[in-house]
Formats: sequence, C-alpha cells, structure tokens
Amino acid sequence: MTSVIEPVSAARADGDIELPPLTPWLPRMFKHPRLMHYNRLIALVFAGNITALGYLLAEGPLSAQTMSNAALTDFALAVLARQQYVINALFWLATRAPTHWPLRIRWTLGKVYHFGGLHVGGATTGTLWFLAMVADIVWNGASAAELAVTLLLASLLAAIVGTALPPFRARFHDHFERIHRFGGWTALALLWAQTILVAHSDGRPLPSTPAVWVLALITFSIALPWLRLRRVRVTLQRPSSHVVLAHFDHGVTPFAGSSTAVSRNPLRQWHSFANVPAPGRSGFRLTISRAGDWTGALIDDLPERLWVKGITTAGVANIETLFTKVVYVATGSGIGPCLPHLLAGKVPARLVWATRSPRTTYGEALVEEIMAVQPDALVWDTAEHGKPDMVALAYAAYREFGAEAVICISNKKLTWLVVHQLERRGIPAFGAIWDS
Repeated sequence: MTSVIEPVSAARADGDIELPPLTPWLPRMFKHPRLMHYNRLIALVFAGNITALGYLLAEGPLSAQTMSNAALTDFALAVLARQQYVINALFWLATRAPTHWPLRIRWTLGKVYHFGGLHVGGATTGTLWFLAMVADIVWNGASAAELAVTLLLASLLAAIVGTALPPFRARFHDHFERIHRFGGWTALALLWAQTILVAHSDGRPLPSTPAVWVLALITFSIALPWLRLRRVRVTLQRPSSHVVLAHFDHGVTPFAGSSTAVSRNPLRQWHSFANVPAPGRSGFRLTISRAGDWTGALIDDLPERLWVKGITTAGVANIETLFTKVVYVATGSGIGPCLPHLLAGKVPARLVWATRSPRTTYGEALVEEIMAVQPDALVWDTAEHGKPDMVALAYAAYREFGAEAVICISNKKLTWLVVHQLERRGIPAFGAIWDS
C-alpha cells in the first residue's frame, strides 16, 4: 500500500487544490460556530422559557410553586436530552428522511447530534427558575427544613452549572465529570426531599403532586444506564505503544455507528469509544489511542476486564444515510468511528485518512481490513509526508467522488476547521462538537 493513493495525487495534495468561493455573507453568517445548531437550541429553550414567563406574568404574580414546576420541567428536558434511548430515537427520526428530499432539509436534519443544546438550555433555565423561587421563599418565608434544603440545592445547582462552563470543563475535565455525576445525584435527592416537604406542608398526598411524577421520570432516566452496569472480559491487542484494539464478546453486538462507555472504576472516569462490529461476527471492537493518563494506563497495563455501562448510543456518523454519497475524513484513531460505517457499506463512501505510519501504529490486519472495503481511499502517512491540508483533501475527495456531504472525525481544532471551512462554501459537513 502506498502512502498516498489515487484519485488524489501527492502533488495536488501539497496545495494545488483550489477551494470553491465562499457563499454570500448572509448564509455564511449562519455557518459561524457561534450560530451553530447547538447554540440555536440553547436560544430556543431560552425563548420558550421567556414566552412562558410572559404568559404566566399576564395571569398574575408568580408563586413559588409555579416557579418550582417550571424549574423541574426544564430539568426534565436537560436529563432526557442526554438519555441514550432518547438520543437513539432522535437519530432514528432525523434519518427517516429519504435522499430525494431537498439537500438543505437533509443538511439541517444531519445536525441532530447538536441535541446537547437542549441539555444546556434546560439545565441553565431550570437553575434560573429555581434561584427565582429561592428568592421568593426567602422573602415570603418557609419552614426551616424546606428553606435549608432549598438553599443547599440552589448552591449545588449553581456549582454544577458553573463548573460545566467551557473554561472550567476544558481545563479540569475529570473534576467536571465527577462534580456533574455526584453533584447531579445529590441534587436529585434534594429535589425529592424538597418536593416531599412542600407536599407535606400543603397537606397534599404525594401521588397527587405532579412534581413527583416528573421526578420519578428523571430518576428512572438517570438510573437506567446504571442498571445495565456490568464487568466484562476484554481481549486487548496492542499493535503499537500508541494504540490498543479492545475486543468484547459478552453477548452484545451493537449496531454500526454506536458507542460504548467503558471504565476501570465505575464511580470515577468513563470514556466512550465507537463500536466496530465485524460483519457476520458476534461482539465488537474499540480502537483506543493514547490520549491522556487513562488511555495511556490502559495501553500499558492491558487489564483483563473492564466495566461497561448504559445503552449503546448513536454517534455523529449515523447521519450518513441522509445522503447519497459521503466522504469520511479522519486523522489518527478517528478511523475508529468511521470504520463500522465503512464495513457496513450502507452508503457509498470515500475515505481520507491522515495518520502516522498506519501499518506500524494500527497493525497490518486492521489496515488491510480498511483497504479491503476502501480500495480507493487516500491514506496520508504524516511520518513520511508531514501534515496535509485536510480541508483541501476533503474538498478534492468530495468533488471527485460526487459526494453530498463530508463527515470529519478528528481532534476538536481540526474537526471544526474542516466543518466550518466547507460549510462556508456551501458543502454539508459534520463532526463532533465536544459538548459532553
């Protein structure tokens, strides 16, 4: 296998590829990262809450109960937007559109993976409603127990939202994850305590309190993935010091394009990786590259068992079925999320993969498996040729293959570069947004 495979030649890959012109300023403005669908969904949740606030104020002064119910509704939205069955349902609905629908509609439906905006919007507006309720009961008075629980819960919610802001989350991701998990569980317990205290003070039986049923739904949604917790045997194959191929076969064969969360300690760190099922075989594989302390320790130690949790969840590349042809752009271990789709072959695809010494890093068997289903792939060896212009390579493959969309699986900086540079030129492009 040569490092650069036709139809994109090495000379043209070196910078002779001319990108199409930018679209007019107005449509281009809506492709700006600050106006991506994730942020639009956050704005939509805020707009819905402001509309509800206006309607409620027109009916009269807001009561503490009304604000509490509004907060709980938003919290339910935030939790359900992250529930695996809900996520899979959203992907299923979005990808029902046939490929003869207008490309602009399918382009928008392909942004379904921005659903995290509903989570952020719901959590933020719910916290604002709750803080407003706290101010009301502090001003108007409440029982000592109810006031203590409410103030403690308000402080905890503010801490959860504050530590979820991008600057903290990016710099202290492990701390963010633990605060989000344990703080969220504690907040849920305090919400139950507050609801029971309010129902008791009002003399209402719990089953007749709507908040109880909403809380029951939230609790079930949060608990469901943990009910699927198990410690399973894993076979780890280490083709190089940079990568390990994890093989699972514990009675589960997930669908192509899904992901599985794994951990060595279920109460600490969890990491999700794309499932790579082999057609006609049970079980699945995960491609795990060295990208931090956790993955580094896994590659070095090669444990015999790992914890798995939750329901296999649809990933970004599942939107491929919305298009007649797609180009997959991957760097390094980004080949992992692409591979199950390439193996399944549901949609005609062309692969552009830039990585360092692919056969040495990932092993002969995996590279041969890729080339068997992608004989026309462009595989760029960065050890031999240096880093390429991935935007140019993506566009060249898109144009020559006659594709309708580009799906990029890489690091955050490069993914956003490829996606936004192409979309500003009127080319549908998709890639992870790192909102978890």
